[in-house]
Amino acid sequence: MTKEAVYVALNQLFSDIFDEEITLFPETTAKDIEGWDSLEHINVIHSVERRFGMKFKMGEISTMKCVGEMVDLILARATKE
Repeated sequence: MTKEAVYVALNQLFSDIFDEEITLFPETTAKDIEGWDSLEHINVIHSVERRFGMKFKMGEISTMKCVGEMVDLILARATKE
């Protein structure tokens, strides 16, 4: 799995969740997307876990500050599994 493939999948996933065309960048945060509040964050995490077939640990979720960190974690997990 490449970084580009992860971004393509996440762009589609986020667009579906937020019901608008979304283009993510490494520095994208919840503040950059209207409607991405703490409740929607749970939906985002759950959807990402289902899409990539992995479960994040609570510590990983709480330390993710931007989409780039999420992508790095997905890639790191994908190479281990």
